[in-house]
Amino acid sequence: MRIEKVLNNNVVITLTDTKEEMVVMGRGIAFQRKVGDMIVIDKIEKTFVPEGNEAIENYSTLFREIKPEIIEIASDAINHAQTILKTKLSDNIYLTLTDHLNYAIKRTSEGIEIKNPLTWEIKKFYKIEYDIGLKTIESIKTKLGVLMSEDEAASVALHIVNAKQDGQEIGITVKMTEVVQDILTIVRLQFGIVFNEESFNYSRFVTHLQYFARRMLEHGDKSSNDDFLFEQVKIKYPKAFECSNKINNYLENKHHTLLSKDEQVYLAIHIQRVTSEKIK
Repeated sequence: MRIEKVLNNNVVITLTDTKEEMVVMGRGIAFQRKVGDMIVIDKIEKTFVPEGNEAIENYSTLFREIKPEIIEIASDAINHAQTILKTKLSDNIYLTLTDHLNYAIKRTSEGIEIKNPLTWEIKKFYKIEYDIGLKTIESIKTKLGVLMSEDEAASVALHIVNAKQDGQEIGITVKMTEVVQDILTIVRLQFGIVFNEESFNYSRFVTHLQYFARRMLEHGDKSSNDDFLFEQVKIKYPKAFECSNKINNYLENKHHTLLSKDEQVYLAIHIQRVTSEKIK
C-alpha cells in the first residue's frame, strides 16, 4: 500500500485493490513520509473505507484541522470500548467522536460548558460506556491539561452506544420502538392526555423508556430493589404508581419480564413529571 494523501502524522489515505480510497490510522504512520511512499505495515492500527466521496472529504478536512493528540485520544477511547464491550463499533465513530471531542475541548478551554440532559440516564443504564467516557476525559486532562465535566463523559458514552454494531441491532431497535410506543399509549390512555412532544419532560421520559427497553431486550433487568423509596413513591404519586403497575402487567404478558422496584420507582417519577405538566 502506498500513501495517496497525508492527513497528519497518524492518518493517511491509500487505495484498496479495487481503487477505493481507504483511511489508514496508526501512531506515526506518516511521520517523515510523503505521497508515494510505502506504508509501514507494522504501524497500521486501523483501516476502513468510508462510504462515498463526501465521507472521504469529511475525514480529510477533519484530520487535517485537528491536533494529533485529540485524534489519538479518540482512537484510544474507541479501541478501548471495542475491547471492553467485545463488539465492533461503526467506523463512523472515528469521525463523529473525534469531531465532538475537538469541539468540546475548544469550548471548555474557553469556559463554555454545556449540560448533557441525559447524563443521569447514561450513568444509570450504560455504566460501562460511561466509565470509558470518564477515562477519556481523564486522558484529556493528562495530555492536554483541559479539565472537563462528567457531562462530557456521558456524551462520549452516548457516541459509543450509538456506534454499536451487531447482527441483532435492527431487530432490537424495532422491538425497542414497539415497547416505547406501547408504554406511551398506556400512559396516554390512563391519564387521558395528549403529550406535549416539545417539552423537556416528554423528551426525557422517552429517552428513559428507550434506554430501559434496550437494556431489557439486551441484558435483562439488573437493577437493585430499594424498598423504602418504592413505598415512598407509591404513597406520594398514587396515580403514576398505578400506571406503572399497568405497564408492569403489559411487560409481563407481552415480554415475559417484570420491572424491578428501582425501575418502577424511576418510571413512576417520570410519569408524574410528564403528566403533571399537562394537568397544570
